[in-house]
Parts: sequence; structure tokens; C-alpha cells
Amino acid sequence: MEYLDFELPIKELEEQYQKACAIGKESEVDVSATCRQIEKRLNETKKEIYKNLTAWQRVQLSRHPNRPYTLDYINAICGESFLELHGDRNVKDDKAMIGGLGKIGDQSYMFVGQQKGYNTKTRQYRNFGMANPEGYRKALRLMKSAEKFGIPVVTFVDTPGAYPGLEAEERGQGEAIARNILEMTRLKVPIIVVIIGEGASGGALGIGVGDKVLMLENTWYSVISPESCSSILWRSWEFKERAADALKLTAKDMKKQKLIDEIVKEPLGGAHSNREMTFETVKNAIAEAYGEFKNLSPVDLVEKRMEKYSQMGVFKG
Repeated sequence: MEYLDFELPIKELEEQYQKACAIGKESEVDVSATCRQIEKRLNETKKEIYKNLTAWQRVQLSRHPNRPYTLDYINAICGESFLELHGDRNVKDDKAMIGGLGKIGDQSYMFVGQQKGYNTKTRQYRNFGMANPEGYRKALRLMKSAEKFGIPVVTFVDTPGAYPGLEAEERGQGEAIARNILEMTRLKVPIIVVIIGEGASGGALGIGVGDKVLMLENTWYSVISPESCSSILWRSWEFKERAADALKLTAKDMKKQKLIDEIVKEPLGGAHSNREMTFETVKNAIAEAYGEFKNLSPVDLVEKRMEKYSQMGVFKG
């Protein structure tokens, strides 16, 4: 287990707890009272730390190397029913954007999401979760297929942004993202969006339009990352914590601004601390969200979605 800077007090107590338990097993000394005392302090410390997280600390948690990614969620939720589909039928198969058919219970869904890597090799293979235009075109192809067969769409957002390379711009990165936003607003099947990690810029918006937008507790959603914001405004990355606060990018901020619909609670310590519980929570949240929209006609569904996004950014003086 890797620990972030603000988690070091937890690391110390966990090491103490493990040592105390090991002494109890290896010798005849009764250390049960000591173990209970350390465990109590550990739980209290965890509650105190995670109750008062800053915006920057939540950004750090969203990038935790042990945090589950899109395929982890899909495989846990769907099991062997998931069938991955490939290619945009134009250029190639973008490995940073994955998608396919899967089931939750008896209900089929089209799953789409950005996928990051776990080590240097897989990060390069997945292009660090930054999709090219063909990734967004693949996502749209899958969503249009779902529409054709009346299958609801679930998207998992986790990207530091769309790939900003020259070749991506040459192939129409901006057009691909804009096309997805347009087509998703009028897709005739329910769309459920789940932000599971980083939700940065147009890279997130390209698969982020939905009837219900769910956001995990320790994730962020913004037009720009704190580091990039800091480098633009202060010509340095040193002000990233200040930028994170100013951007109002946490789940609580997004809910307050009515830019998302629901915050999905994570286990104490973040999604990576108890993956199974996180998967079950997200699975139930998706099924519940689908239940809200499954009986709506395509016309009502699109009308309601259009109305929802039209209200964003409207303030009464």
C-alpha cells in the first residue's frame, strides 16, 4: 500500500498495529489490549484526516496509484458478461478509451470509459488515459449502437484531459469532442455518467453528458487541472493547492453548483482502501439511476436532458 503525505500518521499507526499483533502471535505475551488501543487510535485518526480533506488532497486521492480504474469497475460489476468492443471504423482502436457490452443483473448496458495504466508499460500503452479523436469516435459509435438496440449507456470518466498532441489536433480532436457532446444530448437512451477519478477539461466532457451524473467522493471535475491553472496564473506549479481551492472542483462544490446530480460515498480512506465496497456502491448507484429513467419515452428523456443542461450557469440576480 502506498501512502500520500497527509496519510503518514495512518501509516505509522498501521505499522504499530501490525508489529503488536505479530508479537502476540510469536510469543505468549497477551497484547490484545494494546492492539485494541492502537486500532481505536487508528480509526479516530482516519476519521479526523478524511473528514477535513482539502481540495488538493482530494485531487491527490483521485490519482492514487492503487485507486481502481474503469476496467476494474466494469469487471467487478459485470463479471464475465462484459464483451469489449474495439475500433472507431475509421482510423484505429484507441487504447485510452475502452467500451463494450455488459450486464448488471438482467439488464444490459453499454459501458464506455477512459482507462489508465498500472505501471510504466501499461501507462504508455493506455496513453495515460488521454484519448485521441478516434477514442471519442469509438465511444460515439458504441453509444449510437446502444441507441439502436435500446440499451442504456454508462460512462466512466477518469482522464487528465484529451491528448493534446499535434497528430490529435490534425485528426480533429476538438471536433470529435464537440460531436460527442452534441450527440449525447440527443441520444434516445438513458445515459449515466460516473466520475471515478480525474475529470479534466474537454477530455471528460467528451463522454460526460448524461441524464444522471454521479461523482465519487474523492474525485475532481474541472475545466483545467490545478497544476496547469497554477502555471498559467502564477507561472509556477507551486500554487497548485491554492488553484485547487479556487477552482471549486470537488464533488461537494460540483453538487452545490448543480453541475452533478449525486455524490457517491467512498469507504473511509478512499476507493482504493476497500475496492469491493466501492464496486458494490457504484453498481447499486448505477442500477438505481437507471430505474429513474427506464420508463421515460425517448422524447421525454431527451427533453429532460436538454432542460437540465440549459439550466446550468443560469443565475437569478
